[in-house]
Amino acid sequence: MEMLRTEFLGKKVSSPLVLPAGVMGMSFSGLHFSAISGAGVVTSKSLTLNSRTGHKGPVIAEFEGGFINAMGLCNPGIEEGLAEINEFKKVCDKPVIVSVFATSTDDFIKLTKYVNTSKGDFLELNLSCPNVFDEFGIPLAASKEKVAEIIASVKKISKLPIIAKLSPNVYNISEIALSAEKAGADALCLINTVGPGMLIDKKMVKPILSNRTGGLSGPCVKPIALRLVHEVYSCVNIPIIGMGGITYGDDAIEIIMAGATLVGVGTAVHYRGIEVFSKINEEMKIFMKEENYANLNEIPKLEKLWTKDSHCQLQK
Repeated sequence: MEMLRTEFLGKKVSSPLVLPAGVMGMSFSGLHFSAISGAGVVTSKSLTLNSRTGHKGPVIAEFEGGFINAMGLCNPGIEEGLAEINEFKKVCDKPVIVSVFATSTDDFIKLTKYVNTSKGDFLELNLSCPNVFDEFGIPLAASKEKVAEIIASVKKISKLPIIAKLSPNVYNISEIALSAEKAGADALCLINTVGPGMLIDKKMVKPILSNRTGGLSGPCVKPIALRLVHEVYSCVNIPIIGMGGITYGDDAIEIIMAGATLVGVGTAVHYRGIEVFSKINEEMKIFMKEENYANLNEIPKLEKLWTKDSHCQLQK
């Protein structure tokens, strides 16, 4: 896969495809299976200081455009999660993103200290989880000030490059992305699930999810992901992990053209099996050969949206 090899924050990766947080669970075997199936980078579930059982079922449902889910950040806690990552690194040298979630700057700092002792390669700050509105209210990523505060505080102590995972459910993502960059984020990840939305069981006359609402993923969110990735790419000078509805090789090419350096593949694991990573890798290579692109760097980016007089340029 020479033509798909690239570099991300100083690490060489065999493919631009990333397993996002939570898709294959937390065990090292799930991460390893994804890696040997063609993912170039894998991500842990978003880990919290203590274990969380998440919301009561049902927590996920399929509809014609994708999935709606309200998992509730179920995870084994930071210590057990890092133990699984360390086990993975014993059998595979592919880079690992350690994703963490907290509701305060102090707790993000505590989580970072744990991650500093692990074999992880990157630290992802999940500032955008939409499935815990009932517990935590508005996502942290809705406030550019809070984003900057958390990132700047973590940057002072983190031994790993920092990836800020932003929410699509905000009014002006360019302001928040710029705030994250200025505070010291080394890369950005977007988008998380869109919403919250709702599905209704018309016979029971009640919401399908026990949490009532959840985040949307799958093909229905791809146009939103493309637009937001491109908007952020037009404003920042740090790499982006783009995701949201990526199911086929063409989707991956499109989000790279929009501005992404790496590409997350999540819901598509359901549609196409764990082999989706190798399938997308092959589909990307076919396109690149047809268009005479020798490597990922030759894939052109869309012209940036903004002029020197635009809002995001003024923010810089």
